[in-house]
Amino acid sequence: MTSEEEPKPPEHVVPNADTEVGNNSANEISNTEEKTVPADEVSNKPPDDDGGSNEVVPQSDPKTAGPISKLGGLGWLVRVGVNTTATVAAAALILFLIGVAQRTGWVTVNGFGGQEQSGGEVASSQPKRYICPMMCTPPSTEPGRCPVCAMELVEATSSGGGDGKSVTIEAAARRLVGIQTAMSKMGHVTRTIRTIGSIDFDESRLSTISAYIDGRLEEMYADYVGVRVSEGDDLALIYSPQLYSAQTEFITSLDGGSVGRFDIGQSDLGAMAQENLSELGMTTEQIEELRKTRKPQSRIRIKSPQSGTVIEKTAVEGDYVKTGQKLYRIADLTSVWLMLDLFPDDASAVRFGQEVEAEIQSMQGEVFTGRVAFIDPTVNPKTRTVQVRVEVMNFDGKLRPGDYATARITVPAIPADLVYDPALAGKYISPMHPQVIREEPGPCPLCGMDLVPTSQLGFSPEPLPEQRVVTVPRDSVLMAGDNGVIYVETEPGRFEIRRVSVGPMTQKEAVIIEGLAPGETIATGGNFLIDSQMQLAGNPSLMDPSRAPSFAPGPLELPENDPVVLAGDAGAQFDRAYQAYFDIQTAMAADTTPPPVALNTLLDGLARLEMFGDVPDEAQKQFGRARRAAVRMDGPLDPARAAFRAVSHAMLRAAVVARGPKTSEALTQYYCPMVPGNGGDWMQPGGDLANPYWGAEMLTCGEVVRDLAVKAEVPSIAEIPQLEAL
Repeated sequence: MTSEEEPKPPEHVVPNADTEVGNNSANEISNTEEKTVPADEVSNKPPDDDGGSNEVVPQSDPKTAGPISKLGGLGWLVRVGVNTTATVAAAALILFLIGVAQRTGWVTVNGFGGQEQSGGEVASSQPKRYICPMMCTPPSTEPGRCPVCAMELVEATSSGGGDGKSVTIEAAARRLVGIQTAMSKMGHVTRTIRTIGSIDFDESRLSTISAYIDGRLEEMYADYVGVRVSEGDDLALIYSPQLYSAQTEFITSLDGGSVGRFDIGQSDLGAMAQENLSELGMTTEQIEELRKTRKPQSRIRIKSPQSGTVIEKTAVEGDYVKTGQKLYRIADLTSVWLMLDLFPDDASAVRFGQEVEAEIQSMQGEVFTGRVAFIDPTVNPKTRTVQVRVEVMNFDGKLRPGDYATARITVPAIPADLVYDPALAGKYISPMHPQVIREEPGPCPLCGMDLVPTSQLGFSPEPLPEQRVVTVPRDSVLMAGDNGVIYVETEPGRFEIRRVSVGPMTQKEAVIIEGLAPGETIATGGNFLIDSQMQLAGNPSLMDPSRAPSFAPGPLELPENDPVVLAGDAGAQFDRAYQAYFDIQTAMAADTTPPPVALNTLLDGLARLEMFGDVPDEAQKQFGRARRAAVRMDGPLDPARAAFRAVSHAMLRAAVVARGPKTSEALTQYYCPMVPGNGGDWMQPGGDLANPYWGAEMLTCGEVVRDLAVKAEVPSIAEIPQLEAL
């Protein structure tokens, strides 16, 4: 049969137009052999076992095939319902299996076994991190065991906040682990230096009594250690033929006459005879008595040169003594010394005349006060400590030399050039005896030295404005070596890691130098558990805080101080360094790297300012921080901009302490909240706002925070010749 031929329908088969075809697949007839069925048998033939889907049923006459038509319509409806239900069930099963496959990681958005995506980034692009369950060591890129605790390292997973710097903890879990919060605050903080020491004799009130002549001790009136004596009391009686001979010569000189070639009556020989008696131990009163009586004595009485207590007796009655031999040691115990050993950094915060509180081991609960009388300018090479001497009055005699004591010295948390002490404000103090404090100048009653103003020793005559610093509870700071982190609650239940620079710590508080603003909510209890969650999530943590933000949100807060306007070389170098800073700021605002000349000038100027003696200590510390940060600006623009913020912060803090002549006239603090990492500050001497962090992209993004110009009169620039050379 050719392709053009039309196939003939089989005999007795009703054409498709007059037939109803069953629901078999593709409407195909399953029988391989076609059968011809008489027309009168088609309607009465029972259906096959498979539902008769292979039959061709002619359309019957409505009159004779009514029941059959009804039965055929109901079967069709049943078949359609069953098939629809089966289709829906199959689709639901497929969706369920896909969900299970996605949860198990077999199927991802990228296909079977594809890479997972989180936050728009491919997770497998970062290497796997393995951490110690006990957090002994920083995360590792290789599996294995912890070298510290030998526990199996576990793989860090991504969870929590999803931003790489925070975790979210539900309220129930927060209550379970005991996470507590507190508020950072701004205020004045002092720290207490605690150390131990011992009570010793006041060496300025210690006397040694020795024999002036050879002789025999006939009497010792102070015959035991511990006896109290007064100035002028008899201590001993010495028989000496030498003394008798000297007295005879003195009396002869008074009567005149001659001895050999010498005319004793001469005034010079009389003076020599009197001086000889003084050298033999006779007092002025004893010599005058001899002058009146003119009766020489073979015995001399040894008198006490001061009031005090006999602390040592080295001879007994009847002993023959030689000239210079020690007989007694007498100490005035109305004043004693408290000898302390301090670490060098603590000793640097202590100053002459500062009050010290001490508690003696043998008298628990009773507090004695004294003032610093001496600070050793050297460090003991064996103990690596600095000795500090405190003068304590002991009128009641409760303090005994040799007893141990614990001492407390309160100093500002942040070192300052001036401190305010109401007891010393506007007073005069003895440079040798700090307990001698007077309202008016004059001599010291103990040593005769002129009293000096306390202002020369670093004590302010007037109350100083509070040195405000950011403080937090001490237990909120997590420390590991030089790393310090704090967890800030930015939203309810969301804790963000913050890298901070930690200053001095007290028993309850810690000073935060950089990284935190006042009024932020921080975690105090349970912060170690938060840090563990950060490590498990692969986020920066205490062990690896390099990717954590290190600046507090908002502009840098500066204290309301009146800076010292420097003159001479210091003032010139100050203006020179800040001008180099301005050149760098202008260059980065123009999207160029810091000019090498300006950067080198900045580094050199900061190094010089650290060495000038008339630059305040706090400013020198900030210049050191700025210099260390400025070194990182020598490179590409993005790292330079990141380091520029630390440089700006340090130089802003220095500018509120000291200033040069030019920078005192015009200086403005700016802040841009769009700088990544909680915003950025910078300085300009004037002109239009030029953002160094964004350049042309957001050149005018920022706001004026504070005008730092000094309102007081400053020295004329013409008066400083060093500026002309620069």
